[in-house]
Amino acid sequence: MGAERDVSAGRGPSGVARRAIRTTLCACGAFYVCLYGLDRPVAATYALFAVVSMAALSRIPGTGGQRAAVLVRTLPVVWVLLTAGTFLAVRTWTAVAGMLVIGFAIAFVAAAGPRAAGTAPGLQLLYILPCFPPYAPDTLGQRLGGATFGLILLILAEKFILPEQRGITYRELAAGAAGTAARFAAELGRPPYTLPAAEVETARKTGESLRPLHVEEAERPAGPGLRDRALAHTGLGARTLLGRLVTLPPPPPGEPPHRTGQQLLETVGRSAAETGALLAGTGRATAEADALRRLREEVREAAARESQPVPAVRGRRRAALLEVADAAVAFATAAELAVRGRRAPLPPGTDSGRFWYAGRHAPRLWWHRLAAHAGPRSVHFQNAVRISLALAAARTLAGVESLPHGFWAMLAVLSLTRTTVSQTKATVRQALAGTLLGALLAAVVLALVGGHTTVYALILPLVMLVAFTVGPVRGVGWAQGMFTLVVSFVFAQLAPVTWRLAGVRLMDVIIGSMVGVVFGLLAWPRGAQAELHRAVALLLAREAETVEATTAAVVAGRRDTAPDDRALQLALSLAESAYAQRQSEPRAALAGAPDWQAAMITGHHVLWGSRRLLARAGPDLGPGNGERLSGRADGVAARMRGAAQHAATIPSADGAHGAHGAHGAGGAGTAAVGPAAGTGGEGDGAAQVGEAVALSKAVAPSEVVAPAEFFAAQIWLDSLTLDVERVLAPCHVPEEAEAGDSTGAPASRPPRSA
Repeated sequence: MGAERDVSAGRGPSGVARRAIRTTLCACGAFYVCLYGLDRPVAATYALFAVVSMAALSRIPGTGGQRAAVLVRTLPVVWVLLTAGTFLAVRTWTAVAGMLVIGFAIAFVAAAGPRAAGTAPGLQLLYILPCFPPYAPDTLGQRLGGATFGLILLILAEKFILPEQRGITYRELAAGAAGTAARFAAELGRPPYTLPAAEVETARKTGESLRPLHVEEAERPAGPGLRDRALAHTGLGARTLLGRLVTLPPPPPGEPPHRTGQQLLETVGRSAAETGALLAGTGRATAEADALRRLREEVREAAARESQPVPAVRGRRRAALLEVADAAVAFATAAELAVRGRRAPLPPGTDSGRFWYAGRHAPRLWWHRLAAHAGPRSVHFQNAVRISLALAAARTLAGVESLPHGFWAMLAVLSLTRTTVSQTKATVRQALAGTLLGALLAAVVLALVGGHTTVYALILPLVMLVAFTVGPVRGVGWAQGMFTLVVSFVFAQLAPVTWRLAGVRLMDVIIGSMVGVVFGLLAWPRGAQAELHRAVALLLAREAETVEATTAAVVAGRRDTAPDDRALQLALSLAESAYAQRQSEPRAALAGAPDWQAAMITGHHVLWGSRRLLARAGPDLGPGNGERLSGRADGVAARMRGAAQHAATIPSADGAHGAHGAHGAGGAGTAAVGPAAGTGGEGDGAAQVGEAVALSKAVAPSEVVAPAEFFAAQIWLDSLTLDVERVLAPCHVPEEAEAGDSTGAPASRPPRSA
């Protein structure tokens, strides 16, 4: 039964064994109580399959306590699905229509994050099971009672039997990053006013630890709720703050730093330390963050009153310090929202566009997430269409051909269909081989034992324990073979059977497998690979457009407190979902691929910086400074379009190409993507600091004087230049690219399409 799993951290053999023990105890216990204790075979069937669906077919991340909490919230959904399946089984066409609509809805909810995605396969099975003849609405009470009994046992077992220890949480990681930022701020306030190479490396490692890919799935803040959104925002804010501190330019040689700048930096350090305590649960105060907000505004107002223009060295450092302060304020605001939820009001002057989710209720946030993915360019939409069509086709075949135990065919579709056709074919080959061997062994046992149900009752727990222990570790072939034995011994206790039951099981798996292959071939057969190329290319193109539009507004002095950046936000959302799915698909070695996640981080930086600059744009910069800034922006935008073209046309591991630039990148240009002088990857922090200074000198030498808005925009463009170089860094050193992903993360096992 597709019990194939990720055996990464927290899901190795010992974790699988614990899960198998809990599943076996609950499934067999509920089955035996209902069948032999209460003489309710219908309730026994639903009790067993409810446990199997949510404990073995589903892949709910986290510890036992976390899974138990998810199961408690899922119970009402289970009741609705069982009721709907029971009544829609009245006709084949109603069952097929229900499979299309409900199957799509269950699969599409995976867009809401790992927990929703993890429960989807089990919920699909719990809808499939009652959706087959006989049409028996009078047994609905037994069905609901059996499933509820089995799930209650599973909830208790997850909570109390062989509990796992929870790993480090994302809040704790962010709290650690806050402590690092506070230490950096203190060090930057002392001569030589720069960070040593060791601290730059620390910043890199700390930032990497906050990447969702490097965080346990259960701890990733990927849900649509307010706290999850705020926690993801907190991680991004921490990474941004560290990056701004690393690249903070020192004061001119031989001159002490300005007193106001030192005060601002000290307040940043205290605010970061306070935010870390809030995230770690050791503090509740926000006084330092409030003080930083006030001081930041005072510095900005003083800059506006100061005689304009100002020298480049002073203007750049002040703009960079304000960038640091803004990152620290955003970090503190997001952390407070993550800890206090809707009870945390937005402080006066906060960019409501950046924290648009503050104070919103859960249904509205869920709708916002799902609506963003309601289109064919979303991998979640693609997966939902693929699995719902395949399930509807299998249900049609089962109804028209009157397949005995036809739900096994649909179970095969559900558990063997993958997000790429190559994965599905490979999975089906293994599954058919395993099912054939399992069916032969089951036929022999059924022929020898006959109708002695006591024998089946005695050996079922042992076979089930082996199935749920070996299957996830040894692969889908073992899983299918052992599960064939499990279902054979279960149905042998429910009604008299012969050895032919094993043949029925094999026939159903073959039918379901073929349906899965057909729809895997017809519906987006390459999975997230092509979509990732297209989505990141489009994102980079949208970033370039935003950079140009924002710079033009700053040059002209046009203020806009509510810019329309929905296109950039949508592109960012689609790219992030495609990237997340791509990590779960097998990836052959591929040299020259961009750093996909760096492109998404750049998108956030573009979004934040654009809003900040537009909200505070002042008078026009004049022809000289306006031309300098426009030229700088044109260079950054051209670099982004070059990266977009590269992302769209990079050859994939199978020798094909991604979406072409004219289509996937919205007409992105073909700017050069060769390495810039002195450019390093994300880990080369010293080179990045040196390049930031060199870039700024090339645009604004020390004799240039300009308004404060000029330097604020220039610092933003400098940081984006470094961001784009991080995106392209793996393309310059193809020998270091691993597994088609610049993060170097190993490919994990593929998830089910559902």
